[in-house]
Amino acid sequence: MNKWLKALLFLLGAAILTRFIPFSGWFRIIDTMFHELGHAILTLLLSGKVLRIVLNPDHSGVTYSILQPGWSQFIVSLAGYITASLCSIAMFFGYYKQKQAAGLIAISVVALTTVVLFVHSGYGLWWLLFFILVNLLFYFIGGRVRNFYYLLLAFLCLEESVVGPIFLLAQSILHPDQAGDATNLANMTILPAVVWALLFVLIACLCARLALQFYWKIGSRAQRNG
Repeated sequence: MNKWLKALLFLLGAAILTRFIPFSGWFRIIDTMFHELGHAILTLLLSGKVLRIVLNPDHSGVTYSILQPGWSQFIVSLAGYITASLCSIAMFFGYYKQKQAAGLIAISVVALTTVVLFVHSGYGLWWLLFFILVNLLFYFIGGRVRNFYYLLLAFLCLEESVVGPIFLLAQSILHPDQAGDATNLANMTILPAVVWALLFVLIACLCARLALQFYWKIGSRAQRNG
């Protein structure tokens, strides 16, 4: 089977199956956290100022910042979706290396840093604090339960990193002036929002395929050991 088709079918199947896991929708905000952190980190690296990050129950988020107009804003607008896709690769790489415990600690540190620096009120604050507690709970439970929980987070992050750009693409076609980062990029360039949304979809699919390759390597390793 073509590797691209295999990856897309596997991702579709995982997206459907995870919908049947209780509270899985609540955990999908992890992708939003990574997305908004991407905007925030690039803003700081480009000498801007991050005022706050807002995480909403509908999985949307906003990073409020002050940044000089020009290429800095262009790079920051690119950062969100790309960061989320790269984080999904990192999570599957950690699973491949059997570093689930370290991965949970790393994710919790990221969430705690987000609380300390950027999210100080509202739904996002309580979500992050509870998310950290749940992570620590599964960390101390350990064993297969911890590994399953980590893999669930990895798949949820992976799915959302692909689904988000797909919805953005649809929005850029139907309402190009309301397509978030794609609209911002369109306003700064001669390219329409749909082109930028399509770029995000392509990057997300490339990253998803790479992430799944790490997952499939685990199965190949198990067969060799067997």
